[in-house]
Amino acid sequence: MKRIMVTGLGLALCAEMIIAAGLQTEVLAYESGSVVNGATVQGKITFTGPVPEPKVFELRRYYDREYCATLSDGKGHRLLKEVTVGQDGGLKDVVVVIQGVEKGKAFTATDAEVEASLCQFLPFVTVVSDKRRVTVFNRDPVSHDIQGYAYDQAGVDIVLHRPALHVSGTTDVVQLVKGRKIFTMQCGMHPYMQNWGYAIDNPYYAVTSPNGAFTIGDLPAGTYRLKAWHPILGTQEREITVKPQEALTLDFLFEANQLVK
Repeated sequence: MKRIMVTGLGLALCAEMIIAAGLQTEVLAYESGSVVNGATVQGKITFTGPVPEPKVFELRRYYDREYCATLSDGKGHRLLKEVTVGQDGGLKDVVVVIQGVEKGKAFTATDAEVEASLCQFLPFVTVVSDKRRVTVFNRDPVSHDIQGYAYDQAGVDIVLHRPALHVSGTTDVVQLVKGRKIFTMQCGMHPYMQNWGYAIDNPYYAVTSPNGAFTIGDLPAGTYRLKAWHPILGTQEREITVKPQEALTLDFLFEANQLVK
């Protein structure tokens, strides 16, 4: 087993959004097939340094303050925790993707689901893909509206703005244009409701839990680019080469000073 350490920067009731990730022609279409003697890439994402303080919102400034205070700090504030670190330093909500895989195991990702529950969007980070449906369910007795944005370092596109959703729900087609892979959603009525999505084009990905661990298996032998992305801490990348049946361990370290401003 090889181990490599990397450091440095790296809704109204229900809404359905079809995220058709228009990733342009820079990415070849993925082909599903059988994998013989596939390799495994595993590792852990850890965080070092002071954990960033959550964003603070005064409930009195926004709608439904009595209901949304269910998750308040008891002093009239809602807190938006954007960086979650486990007891052992594991970093949650990191999307780990292997890029450059043209053919491999079946791409059977199920439709993603996001819940509006107690005036928060859960999960905080999800994964979207080409023609993949993202259903947003409102579990709250109060209304929410969705504002969606797709962007990268080149700029921002407003991909969805629905200030008043019908009680019966609604469906929209969202196109991530110009090669954009990052999608973020927030509630215009309750700005502390935010979550993120990352577009993938093959099944070789993982999203870390609070222990920071990830495992990606059945990877065909070859040379690829592995990316670890966190919506607040940025991205780290590394080129990897795996052999048949190899188990490669690749650890990443994100630091407090890497916050994306």
